[in-house]
Order: sequence, then C-alpha cells, then structure tokens
Amino acid sequence: MKQIKHLMGLELKARLKRTIILAILVLTFCLTIFSSGAAGQEDTENNQPVSDEGFFNRFITYVKNLFSGEEGKLHSSGEIPKTGAADIQQSAEPEQAVLKIATPDVIKSASLVGDTSLGIFAHLSNPPLMKMDAEGHIVGQLAENYSVSENNTRWTFYIRDDLYWSDGEKVTPEDVEFSIRYYGEKTPWASWINDTLENSTVSDADNSVTFKFNKPYTRVNMEFATYDILPAHVWKKIENPVEYTSNGPYVGCGPYYLKLIDLNAGKLIFEKNPYWKGKMPEFETVEIHFYSNVDVATLALKNGEADSYYKYAGSYPYSGIEQLEKTGNFDFLEKTNVGLVFLAPNLKKAPFSDPKFREALADSINYEELARLETLGYGEVPNSGFVPSAMENYKETEKLEYSPEKAREILKKAGYSDSNGNGILEGKDGKDIKLEILIRPDYARTGELLDEYFEQIGLSADLKTVDSDTWITLKDSYNYDLTVTRSTPWGMLMHSSWGSGYFDSRRTGQGVMHNLEDPAFLQLCDNILATTDSAELQKYAYELQDYYADNLPAIPLYWSKSVTPFNRHFEGWYADPLYGIYNLDTFTNVTKVEA
Repeated sequence: MKQIKHLMGLELKARLKRTIILAILVLTFCLTIFSSGAAGQEDTENNQPVSDEGFFNRFITYVKNLFSGEEGKLHSSGEIPKTGAADIQQSAEPEQAVLKIATPDVIKSASLVGDTSLGIFAHLSNPPLMKMDAEGHIVGQLAENYSVSENNTRWTFYIRDDLYWSDGEKVTPEDVEFSIRYYGEKTPWASWINDTLENSTVSDADNSVTFKFNKPYTRVNMEFATYDILPAHVWKKIENPVEYTSNGPYVGCGPYYLKLIDLNAGKLIFEKNPYWKGKMPEFETVEIHFYSNVDVATLALKNGEADSYYKYAGSYPYSGIEQLEKTGNFDFLEKTNVGLVFLAPNLKKAPFSDPKFREALADSINYEELARLETLGYGEVPNSGFVPSAMENYKETEKLEYSPEKAREILKKAGYSDSNGNGILEGKDGKDIKLEILIRPDYARTGELLDEYFEQIGLSADLKTVDSDTWITLKDSYNYDLTVTRSTPWGMLMHSSWGSGYFDSRRTGQGVMHNLEDPAFLQLCDNILATTDSAELQKYAYELQDYYADNLPAIPLYWSKSVTPFNRHFEGWYADPLYGIYNLDTFTNVTKVEA
C-alpha cells in the first residue's frame, strides 16, 4: 500500500511538472508570436522572426513528446530537454562584430544634408564621388575615373558598375547628376554649382555623367570629394533637404547604410549594406558614439566602450595621450595636419589693414612657447607662408620668429607712437590702440598668451569670448579686430587651394574670413582655377605662399600633428589628409586581432 501511495505521489508530481511546463510553453508561445508581430511592424527588412506557422508546428511536436512514454526520462530532473528548448526557441545568435568609435563631433540634428557633422559621418553610407588618398591625391571612389576637356569646362565621371543602394536599386549616373544638382539648388554652401553649372548629361553606354561649366574650373574633382551621393528615387521627393530630418534608416550605397540616428543616446548605427559588392568589411555594425565632453569620450575608450576616437580636422587631445599610453591598450596613428591654427586680423579696419602693423603683430608672438603649450610636443613653429609642409606644392618660406624688439621698431617707423607716455601706442588717428581679440572657448589659452605678447609691445588688448554662433555673426559683419580660428584640411583645399578660400572676399561660409580684396591676390586665385598644367599650378602655388609671407593676411600660430588612438586589438587603420581615419579604406580593412 505504501508503495502504491508512493507511486501515486510520483505520478501527481510528474503531472504537476508537466502542467507547469505546459503553462510556461503556452506563455512563451504567446510572447513569441506577439514579439514577432511587433518586430515585423517595426522593421520587416532587418528583423527575420520565426514564422507563426513554423513555431506552432514545433510547439505541438514538443507537447506531444511531453505526454509520450518518454516523459519520465526527460523530466525526472525537472529540466526542459535540450532538443525541445532548441525547437521552442531560436538558438542564441552569435554576438555580432561591432566597431565603436567615440567622437566629440556632436550631431545636433537628424538631417543628413542639414547637419554638417552628420554629413561627414554619412560618407560611410553615401560616399562622395571622389576621395583623397594617403598622399593627398584626388582619386576615384564611386567614380572609376574621369576626364576633363582641354578648356577645363567639361568634366566627365565614369561611374563604377558594381554599386547598389541598400534597398537593392542599382546606382546610376542619374543618381550622381541628381545629387550634384540637388546640392547646388537646395543648399547655400553649394550655390557655386548652381551659379556655374551650364548643363549636365548622362550616358548609359559608358555609365557616365558629364558636367559642363560656364567657365574653366580645375578643382571640380576635389570639390566632388565632399558631397554625399544620394539615391534620386528617394530624395527627389524631398523639397527641403536642409530641414528634412529622419532617424533612419537612410538608403546608402557604401559598405554600410545608416540604420539609426539616436540623438538621445548619442549614437549613430551603421549596418552592412546587403548589396555591397566591394571588399567586405569584417564588422556587421559600426557605431559612432558622440560625446559633448572629451573627458567622457576618453573614459569610454579606457573602459573598452569605444575602439577608437575621431574628430574631424582635429586631434585627440594631446594632454590625454599619456593617460591612454599608461593603460597599455592603445596604439596611436600620427599624421601631420594639413590644417592649422591662425590669427586673423580684420583687413577692412585700421590699423589691421596696414601690412606693417600686421608684420609687427607677427614679430611679437612667441611661437615656440605657443607650440609647446598648445601641442605638448606634437607641433612646430610655422612659416610665414602659412601653408603647412604636408600640403602638395608646399614652398619653404621664412620661419616666423619671436622678436618684440623688432616689432616695436617696425611700429615706430610706421608712425605708431606713445605721445602721452601712458604705455599704450596711438594709432594714426591719435587715439590709443585698444585691441579686442574675439575668441571661442577652445582658444581661451591662446587668446590669453596673445594678450600678453601684444601688451609687451605697447598694445592694449582685451579678450571677448563668445560661442560659435555669435562668432560667426560678428565675423561675417566684420565686427572684430582680431580673432583666433583654425583651418580644416578641406578648408586648405577648397576654392583655389592653399588656404585661399578663407580669405577671398568673393567667398562665403561659416568658417571663412572673406576679407581680402587685393586684386593681385584675387588674380592669383583665378589663375589657379583656370589651369590643370602641373608646372603652372606649382608656379602659382609658390606665388600664393610668397604673397602670404609678404602681406600676412593671416598669421599662422602653430602647425601640429593629428593623433588618433585606437585599441591595439584592432589593426588596418588608414588615414588620409582630408578626413583622417574616417574613410572607406579604414572600414573595409580594419580587423580585430587576438590578444
């Protein structure tokens, strides 16, 4: 009897276990069907849930097995059999390879065209037609090659035949034609296209697009290394691309497409383009994490939450390099920066319109001290010719030197004197010269040093610190005396190259000074734009650098290196002078190596 009761107890326990397991299975079934439906509504293209029918069939099969004669063996331990668990649930997918990059370049708007930083990061998904290689030469990217007419007005680009958008549509010459015209018509910074483009045609026979300009233009290939190419079948419906925002996905034709813009979480997510035919990247996903504070970005690197660091036209903070070196987890990529930090005088206003006054300012600056304090050994004293040595057709001009005695002598000979003995020089109008140096917070220490240098030669100076928006407004209205700013690699190459785009009074833009109206300078710019002859181009480039050295429309403060840290468990990083490590060659070549 006791044995019978014992067996009955075991049977009751077995039934209870089966009932509990069945309840769990039913609950799992319901949740899975619900989540599958939700996933299908949210992202049918990227999520592939188990079909309802397939799941139901496997569910019924397992229930039958549960109540078959084998259940005693299977459930004596109270565990769901491994085969059953595999049937009921999708097997855990292997963790996808993700490459994470930290940046202080904050995305302010989910506008692919309207947000400058987002437009740069979108080079990964919507690559420009051309690119710059490691040596600074402009070569094809979406274009295999190009040709130029003898008079430099007709440019033909031959588009690669193996390019597909992430929605499966083939990339066509019409997409390229549409994109270039779209920027010219819809964006203020590309209005030069609308002003100079006479007509454009496409040819299916050789997969090309031709742009005919109303005047010679020799830098089109370089200009086209900056504009993201867009799918015409998507963007032609969008009237105002500068204002248009979307959190994604955006259709792209690069090795990745931009899947998600999450401004709240501070990240961009790029996923592999399923139709990419080029070299296949190792990583399924690339994440760009943007931080408003460099210290937080550094912490992310140290904690393994990011694999590298990127700042457009900038370096990882020199003061933080030693911290990362001490961890033993990072290597560093160093490149001479094509851009530089410079002092810009207001050339439309006395006494800054006087070349002799600018020469005295240049002689009063302690360049070695500036370079040492601002670059911590990663910079050098610049030449008077402005252009850094890393640029093609660089010319060796005189090195800038610190000589306050010479500065005082130049001012005296030029008619600037302290007639009332108050320690402040007077202008030619008899009034004390009181300089106002307009700066943004990033240049606070540089501004303070300049203040000290100028006071040593009898010039009263005060700092005016403003945010970027205010700086642009004051700069564009010429409401400043002196300002500290920087040139980017693209800025050095734009217009007639060699920094000319910052000074030509015919130019506009957020970072440009557009305050130099000297006919000799403007003619030099036009000469450069009108030639493709390499010897002639070098001649003009040398003349332009001599002009900078002789007239000092801006005073370079220091040249520097761009330093990029990366986790040493990753290799294959590639840097170009224009966009640093942020290029397709990096993302198709970087691999993770074993520790």
